[in-house]
Amino acid sequence: MSQLNLILLGPPGAGKGTQAERLVRDFDLPYFATGDILRAAVKEGTELGEEAKAYMDRGDLVPDELICRVIMERIDTPEAEDGFLLDGFPRNVHQAEVLEDALERRGRELIAALLIEVDDDEVIKRLSGRRVCVKSGHNYHVDFDPPKKEGVCDQDGSRLVQRDDDKPETVQHRLDVYREQTEPLVDRYEKKGLLRRFDGSRSPTEVHDHIRATLATLRLEDEL
Repeated sequence: MSQLNLILLGPPGAGKGTQAERLVRDFDLPYFATGDILRAAVKEGTELGEEAKAYMDRGDLVPDELICRVIMERIDTPEAEDGFLLDGFPRNVHQAEVLEDALERRGRELIAALLIEVDDDEVIKRLSGRRVCVKSGHNYHVDFDPPKKEGVCDQDGSRLVQRDDDKPETVQHRLDVYREQTEPLVDRYEKKGLLRRFDGSRSPTEVHDHIRATLATLRLEDEL
């Protein structure tokens, strides 16, 4: 398998960021998160960044084709010649089609779509339980990693707050958007034989071990 071209799928709170960090270390892959790439392009003032900024400044969604061009700009760099890990893109079926067309024109293709599955109740519990230090941004969780004193940061004594996007009603809305826009990708990649499922309710280490074993099997099959 000459290239390890991967995408990460899963609802908010599934642990995609944690797994991405480990996969980047395991396979020396560049990690492309859509939001980070857009912000970097805007900050660097690239031609595509300026184009995206015009939409963002108006409060409009950045068009799928422009997002894909920004992503492909990174995929075309030498660091991604042996593969990449995409997170947050594609976000819908149209973006998936745009990405596949762009890769095909370059003689490249996706190797797998890694889906980390977590049910809605668990997602709401994970995200709504997060608390953040107002001063330094230290993270806690009321169930999994509570501070020694409720509502107070262990490290600097500052107040801990719940971010607006972690409130249960907001998390539920994010899940609804995911189900509507992104979940159809699961069926698409399953039909293409690219989907690999992982139980996100298990520990991060167990999920990581399962993903590593799956990718090792894919490479083995490719060599046969």
